[in-house]
Amino acid sequence: MRALWLAAALALAAGSAAGAEHSVKIRNATIEPLQFAALDGWAGDDHAAAFQTYLQSCGAILNATAKIRASRGAIYEGLYQVCQRAKAANASADKLDRDQARKFFEANFRPVRIAPIGESQGFLTGYYETEFEGSRTWTEEFNVPIYRKPSNLVMPPPRSKARPGRRVGRKGTAPYYDRTEIEDGALAGRDLEICWVKNPVDHFFAQIQGSTRVRLTSGETLRLNYAAHNGMPYTPVGKFLIERGIVTKEEMSMDKIRQFMEANPEEGKALRRKNRSFVFFREVELGDHQEGIGAQGIPLTAGRSLAVDRNLHTYGTPFWLEAELPTDNENGEAPFRRLVIAQDTGSAIVGPARGDIYFGSGEAIGSVAGRIKQNGRFVMLVPRTIAVGEEPGHVPLPKKKPVIPVQQVAEAASEAAQHAANVPLPRPRPGT
Repeated sequence: MRALWLAAALALAAGSAAGAEHSVKIRNATIEPLQFAALDGWAGDDHAAAFQTYLQSCGAILNATAKIRASRGAIYEGLYQVCQRAKAANASADKLDRDQARKFFEANFRPVRIAPIGESQGFLTGYYETEFEGSRTWTEEFNVPIYRKPSNLVMPPPRSKARPGRRVGRKGTAPYYDRTEIEDGALAGRDLEICWVKNPVDHFFAQIQGSTRVRLTSGETLRLNYAAHNGMPYTPVGKFLIERGIVTKEEMSMDKIRQFMEANPEEGKALRRKNRSFVFFREVELGDHQEGIGAQGIPLTAGRSLAVDRNLHTYGTPFWLEAELPTDNENGEAPFRRLVIAQDTGSAIVGPARGDIYFGSGEAIGSVAGRIKQNGRFVMLVPRTIAVGEEPGHVPLPKKKPVIPVQQVAEAASEAAQHAANVPLPRPRPGT
């Protein structure tokens, strides 16, 4: 039975490739079609684990209506077709093993290296789900509010470049309150508090990560996820510590930022407020064993979920990553060769080859995620319904404009000036 579905998948993929009508296009990126044999470590990954993560994305993709699919482009439609085959393959077997899952990806996708124009690699960071103590009610110990989305926060349409704003009157909008205004009480007394925590630094890092587990005094655990943000641009505050010489660029990590803020409350407050962006949360019903919810609307998978630029990429797209990451300790780097699935986004995740790897939850995991800031090779797996070129090879960069020698420019300008001097002025109009 398993051999039959794999043969069918190969046949369908071959037919899709032959009839490909669209070509892959990514803004501000160069692309290079590859063969799977050119992916370092491809055969050694656990493709069965990646396949299960991919099925999570397929659940969301297969629920999309034809109208939604049409509005989201060729890659989304291609993923929809692959997801149909993935669902059928998963139903015909208990679980695909590593080899079967690898063959499925190879049969249905083509690898395409992507990088910003003029560069050979992308950039990777890591994120996690924070965890700290809190209370449903205000106390002297728990006095930092975590807010839900305000009703006067106006959200732009999906994929719009407009920013969220504040409703003014019936139809007017204005920039929403920034971090300083909100922390100083702009939203106080509006019954927006989901819960209260004891440490503003914890709250700040929960906003950066986008999800958190709050251990309440009642004994239950509250799961919170990103709901919206105030529309202000995200500013990475670590750069200010580097500029002041407090931390070197090489040493910079989330742990270093936290240590500075906790050791210097007033300076930490000022540093925090340099990032005017502010995140609002929502409660989600999740079991203790489940990870946080990503922007695709499904639970993330530690080590397999990737946050990408949502304006350039489609949720559910598989990516192959090759990098050297300090996952074991902050002084050494280990090979990271893994198939991950785009399931999330973030305000700091901008660019065609910019990725944020989800590592899981808890303080120890946070230390690992917080020190990831390495270059890496990005390979997007494109559905075979999308054309990516006849043979693997580099897509040429745009040609630079020829540089004209200064002397030649000067001579041309002088010649033009002489011609201009010989052009007679128009005769004055006769007086009236």
